[in-house]
Amino acid sequence: MLSNCKIHHVAIICSDYQRSRRFYTETLGFKILQEVYRAERKSYKLDLQVGSHSQIELFSFPATPERLSGPEACGLRHLAFEVEDVAAVLAALRAAGVEAEDIRVDEYTNKRFTFFRDPDMLPLEIYERKALSP
Repeated sequence: MLSNCKIHHVAIICSDYQRSRRFYTETLGFKILQEVYRAERKSYKLDLQVGSHSQIELFSFPATPERLSGPEACGLRHLAFEVEDVAAVLAALRAAGVEAEDIRVDEYTNKRFTFFRDPDMLPLEIYERKALSP
């Protein structure tokens, strides 16, 4: 039924809206499509463009609970972004003060990847588009 679809968006709830807004727009460079403050819910909703087909919806709500455990817990494990050059993106992230793991190589795809976290400790991955040459 859904085999020929694309992911439209991923929704993220943050604990500090301004901090997360800066991270996703200034540090990661995602373009703002729309920003709305919903007074009745005391909530922001920020739509961000990711590549040419996907979006992140960044939400804020009052008094949200913290993430209970790491990426191996049941539920969404992490969000991955495909990039041309993992090393270049990693260098830019580190230059912006973002802590990130060292680059690893996927043993099955032979592609480079690494993980970092957003301000609320949501695990994010950068995954290289092309495999390393054999």
